[in-house]
Amino acid sequence: MKVLIAMDSFKGSLSASEACDAVEAGIKEINKEIECIKRPVADGGEGTVNTLVDTLNGRRVFLTVKDPLMRDIEVYYGIINTNTAIVEMAISSGLTLIEKSERNPLFTSTYGVGEIINDALNKGLKKFIIGIGGSATNDAGIGMLNALGARFYDDNNNLLKPIGESLKLINHIDLDGFDKRIQTAKFLIACDVNNPLFGKNGAAYIFAPQKGANQIEVKQLDQGLKKFHKLVNKTLNIDFHSLKGAGAAGGLGYAFSCFFSADLKPGIEIIFELLKIKEELKDVDMVITGEGKIDSQTKMGKVLSGIGLLAKKYHLPVIAIGGIVEQNLNLEDIGINSLYSIITHDANLEEAMQKANAYQLLKTETKAIFKDIRQKKGTI
Repeated sequence: MKVLIAMDSFKGSLSASEACDAVEAGIKEINKEIECIKRPVADGGEGTVNTLVDTLNGRRVFLTVKDPLMRDIEVYYGIINTNTAIVEMAISSGLTLIEKSERNPLFTSTYGVGEIINDALNKGLKKFIIGIGGSATNDAGIGMLNALGARFYDDNNNLLKPIGESLKLINHIDLDGFDKRIQTAKFLIACDVNNPLFGKNGAAYIFAPQKGANQIEVKQLDQGLKKFHKLVNKTLNIDFHSLKGAGAAGGLGYAFSCFFSADLKPGIEIIFELLKIKEELKDVDMVITGEGKIDSQTKMGKVLSGIGLLAKKYHLPVIAIGGIVEQNLNLEDIGINSLYSIITHDANLEEAMQKANAYQLLKTETKAIFKDIRQKKGTI
């Protein structure tokens, strides 16, 4: 029997790789002869760099950049296949980097993302895979563009700070100093939202409130995004404001589309292609997948939905194991046949999330699952 173990991370507890190890350990305690193919997976968000670097024998590059409020922060990105940079924008410009009391997308910037890109370009890298989830920003990417040499001026030719508040003030874009290497590099952007740049379904109205903006500030940001689009349209003669994903990460998707040679694709499509998940599915008997929380959101472009739907094409049974699983959840329509939780309702969640405990719980639950399979089938 051959089993594909394709686990996402259990956030706050286990990396995707550690989760795969725990599942394998549980299986082997039932039958050492079962062949386990481990493929840690991610969806382009948190954990993507670590998953790809570890799985594809890449390396991490550490550097100091600016956080969303332009303070120094140490971050890292990955390099795989010698010439491809793997970047999570949230590691430098993410919402979790700033205190709740500091959150306001009028004053945050994607500047650190540009610094990471610049560092990778300096190392000769020409291919980029960038996940743009979890941002603290609504600056339409002007912070990133500024770090790469673009300059933004108001009506009086005053240089503007690359923050969300400046969008409504920009009158002129100076691209004379914009890094020319950008034009020959290829960017694949892991983007899992379809929102346009502005409007009622745009970056400001849909996402800015969770980043700290009130209703008045949301309206200001939306007006700024609209004005910036008009200026970009005039400057570059392109119109990408309604592109699916333009509103991702506070308009960062829009900046990549307009100023870079970039394609926006769902994160799981990018990751699965890199890890050759489709090829692995052709030669296994069963799939085990899982993540920290399995709920109604799982169907919306998450790792489990991608795994389940792919496995369904090959008529493979899929077992999903979560830290917490929503009650009465049915995921058979996305190819998930069985759901299990490693945490009981009366468990101490804080204790269960400690790495050693989470590993043991996942291992034990997997062992119980395969013991049950053996009893029902007589052998595995």
